[in-house]
This record gives sequence, structure tokens and C-alpha cells, in this order.
Amino acid sequence: MGEVLSLEEQGESAREFIEGLIEEIGLEATVSLRVVDSETVEVVVEGQELGLLVGRGGATLGALQELARTVVQSRTAGPTDRILVDVAGYRAKRSEALQRFTKQVAEEVLSSGTEQALEPMLAPDRKVVHDAVSEIDGVETRSEGEEPRRYVVVAPQGTPTDPTSDDD
Repeated sequence: MGEVLSLEEQGESAREFIEGLIEEIGLEATVSLRVVDSETVEVVVEGQELGLLVGRGGATLGALQELARTVVQSRTAGPTDRILVDVAGYRAKRSEALQRFTKQVAEEVLSSGTEQALEPMLAPDRKVVHDAVSEIDGVETRSEGEEPRRYVVVAPQGTPTDPTSDDD
């Protein structure tokens, strides 16, 4: 381990790693760094035909982000801040689509009075669902299951929950 790195230095380390990986794969892309807030940086990858870096349901992107975090953790003596990776605006597009889908599910739950379990998803996607439902009166969410098969249940507000479930 090296010295304690600032947020910007951590981000630059992650950016360099991602840039090198993309070059090794043989893809053409621009890799930049964006400070999101005082504890979060985002490595932004832009270019054409980058689906390989996203993968099905963002699975490869999630793995790429974990690799970048691991690299940064190995280079700093202190704690690491939040490091995000986005490819071709995937996260924003995914978030918008999940919000629309979640609103549809919430409407179905409200009209039927029956809870609905969604497909297993990554933690960032579950957070989008929880946040979207929190803005809709009459419904609530809870997370159930174990990684990597953890999923969200959208239920009418006040529905008894499984005492072993735990929200994200």
C-alpha cells in the first residue's frame, strides 16, 4: 500500500486503470473523471460500440467498477471513497428505464392490492427502485434474498414484512 490518496487522486488512479484496460482490449474510447460530490468520483467512458464493457444488465460494468475500486484500494493506505464507473451513459439510461418500470409496477400493486417481486438486480438498481417507490403514496418496498439473487418486492403500504428481510 502507498500513501493516503485524496478523492481526486483515487479517481485519477481508477481512470488510468480503466483507460489501460480499454487499450488492452483494443477498444477506442475517451475516459474522463467527474467529481460527483465530496465523497464520490465517476470514471466516464465514452465512445462507440462499448456494449462489451456494459454486458447484460450492466453485469460487466459492475465488475469493471469493482476492479477499479480494488485497484484503488491496493494503491492507498487510507479508506477509499465511492468510485463509480459509467460507460456510454448506461447508468442514467438504466435509471430512467427502471424508474418508468417501477412506476408501472407500483400502479399495478395499487390497483390489485397484491405485492410484486421484481427480478434480482444489482444494488444500484435496487436503490433506484426503492427511491422511485418512496415518491409514490400507498406503496413501499423491501429487499429480499441473498446476493447475487437479491431482489425488491413492491407492496401495498402497511403490508406485513418477512422479519428476515432487510432493506438496502
